[in-house]
Amino acid sequence: MAPTLPLALLLALLAPGLGVAVPGCDYPAHLWCSSWEIAVACQAESRCANLSRPAAAPVELSLFYESLCPACRWFLVQQLFTAWLLLPSEALTITLVPYGNAEERNVSGKWQFQCQHGPEECLGNMIETCLMHEAKNFSTYFPVIFCLESGSSVTKNLEACLQVYAPQLDGGRIAACVQGDTGAELMHRNAQLTQALDPPHQYVPWILINGKHTDELEAEAQASLVGLICRLYQVGGGAPGGWGDTSPSRGALLCPP
Repeated sequence: MAPTLPLALLLALLAPGLGVAVPGCDYPAHLWCSSWEIAVACQAESRCANLSRPAAAPVELSLFYESLCPACRWFLVQQLFTAWLLLPSEALTITLVPYGNAEERNVSGKWQFQCQHGPEECLGNMIETCLMHEAKNFSTYFPVIFCLESGSSVTKNLEACLQVYAPQLDGGRIAACVQGDTGAELMHRNAQLTQALDPPHQYVPWILINGKHTDELEAEAQASLVGLICRLYQVGGGAPGGWGDTSPSRGALLCPP
């Protein structure tokens, strides 16, 4: 009887590209291409042509801001909106919390707010909060908020911005939210989210990246948000590479390795 060869060695002879097991690989060679995780453990990624890399989780950015804060408006218009336009949707998710350094108090069961830049800022915060509540979809309301924050008046340009960016939204419903109890309750929720920050915010804009705030992350986001997202968004845990397909309304950007 002819001598039998170990299965791993036999596979290596039949398919030399697979080679033999490497340190840290506890799987026989015939299983190396059965999943991406096993392929990585056995350093066989380049030889498993039929396996697709798992999608990386998007970078999560939360912006705590005030509607009339000059630094907040600059970051939202120049950095955040630009990054959102350039990067594909799977790379970045954004949460907006307009409240900042405001204060709230409960008067006879109703919430009242005092804002750093006066009553107009409180109104701007509530307009943008009610807009988000009515629109639901980020891709619908973010261009409108960009229009408000980049224009001459955050509080007076809602109808014009809706006509350009979201004509399907009902400005009357947003106004009713602002003037009624719903807007106050939504702003109270923003206050709670802001007050729950750990560490507590010391200034605005206050930026969280993947739920974390550091002075270094804040500075990097302010200097080059696209570069920061490119560094953090890693396809399959490897070095940044080409992005996947993007929707027709969004551009595509390649992050250099």
